Amino acid sequence: MQKTVNILNKRAKFDYEILDKYTAGIVLTGTEIKSIRLGKASITESFCEFHDGELFVINSHIEEYLYGTHYNHKAKSERKLLLNKKELKKLFKDSDNKGLTIVPLRLFTNEKGLAKLDIALCRGKKNYDKRESLKEQDTKRDLDRIKKSF
Repeated sequence: MQKTVNILNKRAKFDYEILDKYTAGIVLTGTEIKSIRLGKASITESFCEFHDGELFVINSHIEEYLYGTHYNHKAKSERKLLLNKKELKKLFKDSDNKGLTIVPLRLFTNEKGLAKLDIALCRGKKNYDKRESLKEQDTKRDLDRIKKSF
């Protein structure tokens, strides 16, 4: 049994209002998947973009594999995402709307050991929305403390 990898983009839930979620596969080379399985990846500053009808994740950072030779990959490069045609068409149509973007939420490995990426169609939050979510977190934390004391 392999160790499961779960790399989160916590910033996305704070900065964006999530409308739709999808799970996509990623086209990777051998050294990239080895680095991901070691947990040496980051998706905090990444986003998704369409090129010629195909969806790519841009600005995701997968650290170079330590034991890789001259076949090692670049740390920051575009990586193709694998989705159904119906899902790609829907995302392409929806992402054309003003203010909507596609953001990766979670990079993980499934039970077969394949790397998957949870992506979401999002709308950016305003500053007052962010303040409201911080207030909700604080009140929830305070309620949990009170419940724990009883």
